[in-house]
Amino acid sequence: MGGVKSLGHLFRLISLLLAMVLVACKPTPHDEPLQYSNSNPASIPVYRFAVHPLHNPQKLMAVYQPLMDHLNSQLTNARLELEASRDYQAFEQKYAAREPAFLLPNPWQTLQAMKLGYHVMAMAGDAQDFRGIFLVRKDSPIRNPADLKGKVVSYPSYTALAAAIMPQYFLHTHGIDVMRDIQNVYVGSQESSILNVYMGRAAAGATWPPPWRLFQQDHPTEAAALRVIWETEPLLNNSVMVRDDVPAAVRDQVKRSLLNLASTPAGSAILSGMATARFHASDDASYDVVAQYVKQFEKAVRPVERP
Repeated sequence: MGGVKSLGHLFRLISLLLAMVLVACKPTPHDEPLQYSNSNPASIPVYRFAVHPLHNPQKLMAVYQPLMDHLNSQLTNARLELEASRDYQAFEQKYAAREPAFLLPNPWQTLQAMKLGYHVMAMAGDAQDFRGIFLVRKDSPIRNPADLKGKVVSYPSYTALAAAIMPQYFLHTHGIDVMRDIQNVYVGSQESSILNVYMGRAAAGATWPPPWRLFQQDHPTEAAALRVIWETEPLLNNSVMVRDDVPAAVRDQVKRSLLNLASTPAGSAILSGMATARFHASDDASYDVVAQYVKQFEKAVRPVERP
């Protein structure tokens, strides 16, 4: 019976990995920044709301669609459409072209989007929740950062702030030459970074708390084989941004709905599904501390963007 149970678990894991690959390969919607709904006789404008790859596209759509539904219920004469991206690079290309009207980027991407005419309207989650975490298998011999020398460490993306940049700076401050002492692999998503550790392809993997909490909920068997070994200091959390040509009435309605979300049981349930505490009022100047952090990281470790 034990062999049958193990075989069933293996099939489930393989199915999960295949699903992630298929979703990653599937093209994501590429609409115009502003479109009109054919099914709506009033031709209400539709604004794209792009969320950076906190999860694979399928998971992200499931987690964030309730938020879009709520925001749409509060909007008059406008509608939001959720957009996922297959990886960080695809998301960054979208805002570089000023395609989405609204963004939920990480703090480094926030700085880049500011240069392109996007402005911060809120912070998604508590600042204390924005920190990098390292996962290892429970049976791993890794105890100290020095034990990673010569080994593979996985991250979702080269530009992931909480799940790559902050963990690499942590290793740097603990005596690791990040570019020479370890093998850094960038695997496309938070789930992939976690699964690379579970499968033994990486000695340690970096992610951050919300994806790890959701992974524990969705895949308790796999999560039970892993443990958090180190955490970084927190920084500022992800932002919500709006493009500078979005009408003020639409912008203000979306901002008000986000900031009030935690005040009702229904809104709290939506936040719980996203593993996010609440949305906080914020602005561009709030992210100056991130610019200073990135400057220090680039001086000590590596460029944030690939050469």
